[in-house]
Amino acid sequence: MIKILVVEDDKALNDLVCAYLRAGGYETTACFDGEEALEAFENNNFSMLITDVMMPKTDGFALAKAVRSSNEQIPILFMSARDDKPAKMLGYKLGIDDYVVKPFDPDELILKIGALLRRAKIRAEQKIQIGNFTMNAEERAAYVDGEELPLTAREFDLLFKLLSYPKKTFTRSALMSEFWDYDSSATSRTVDVYMAKIREKTSVCDGFEIATVHGLGYKAVLK
Repeated sequence: MIKILVVEDDKALNDLVCAYLRAGGYETTACFDGEEALEAFENNNFSMLITDVMMPKTDGFALAKAVRSSNEQIPILFMSARDDKPAKMLGYKLGIDDYVVKPFDPDELILKIGALLRRAKIRAEQKIQIGNFTMNAEERAAYVDGEELPLTAREFDLLFKLLSYPKKTFTRSALMSEFWDYDSSATSRTVDVYMAKIREKTSVCDGFEIATVHGLGYKAVLK
């Protein structure tokens, strides 16, 4: 069973989050400050960390920094009453994966947790399987019904990125900055050309499609 460490000094909220997680099939451990959480983290094998930011003894920033220094893969989710940009930016710089602002919808929190765990699984296994389609990042190869799909290196990277975050929209500018050099002559039209090629090559895949988000960019949509 997936074990999640929940760190929140408000006992009522901690109990509520843990109850929702257990109802969703997760095993939980509750801590009420950062020091207690660090001790629990050292003595257990958790799949995810959910933590408040403002806490006694050791705050969420220090906790995230300590955990990330020893584990680069575990998903870290901040839940905080602080809705200011500096707090969010510092969290992301420390390596957290997502940030929710209190008060939040518990059902939305569960959805975020599921998405973060799926991404962590993809990072750990370096493999995506959707319907009749498989991508293996270690092999740098993609297959449809067991037959290798001819993708260029950049096509592979673009598609792996989109499928790692299904339903998330990536703007053309974001894709250009990540997959093309800054001194490249690539334009937004270049991204469109690559996406057209990827669509053509994956047209026989039965589990997903690459959708255009008009005026923005592209996203992978699971069927």
